[in-house]
Amino acid sequence: MASSPRLSSVKPHAKVVTVLLSVVGYALVIGAFAGVLPLFPSLSESTVLLFSDLIAVVNSLALSALLIGWYLIRRDRVRLHRVAMVTAFGLICLFLVLYLWKVGGGFEKSILIEPGQFLYEYRSIVRPLYLLMLAIHILLSVVAVPVVLYAIVLGLSHTPAELTETIHARVGRIAVVAWSVSLALGVLTYFMLNHLYSWAPR
Repeated sequence: MASSPRLSSVKPHAKVVTVLLSVVGYALVIGAFAGVLPLFPSLSESTVLLFSDLIAVVNSLALSALLIGWYLIRRDRVRLHRVAMVTAFGLICLFLVLYLWKVGGGFEKSILIEPGQFLYEYRSIVRPLYLLMLAIHILLSVVAVPVVLYAIVLGLSHTPAELTETIHARVGRIAVVAWSVSLALGVLTYFMLNHLYSWAPR
């Protein structure tokens, strides 16, 4: 499968493009959290809840596409692997839009473990465990950005034959592990926060 002629011009500058895209991504997230990028209209509480559900669906689909892509490349199905990974990346971009809009136009949630809820008696363990999983999810989301972007940039700007001369496979393995764990923990903490326990806006 040949790379796009337009993207082929990126080939010698893959690292620079990765750095620039990473900086833009970090700036958007930091700006949304700090409230200095008024890009998003305000959301009602019901819309914030809807966005939370949509984000979980998008992340689940992205994780599925990612694992399918990993499965395909192990069987040397390069063309389908590429489709799966580009799909996963597109879903993550959609997640980023929804997430930044939810944060910039709405609010974040804090977990509440109330009497009668699952493992309430062990809340002193459950809450720190939830926060640990959330922290790992966020940390991996942050550090995976340049790794994922570099794998994508290499994959789209090189032919399969050319990729064998790059570190795409090595970077891709790291990206798949970090990305998969982050997405899985994101879906798990979403379920705990929105369906297993209660929450309060913060």
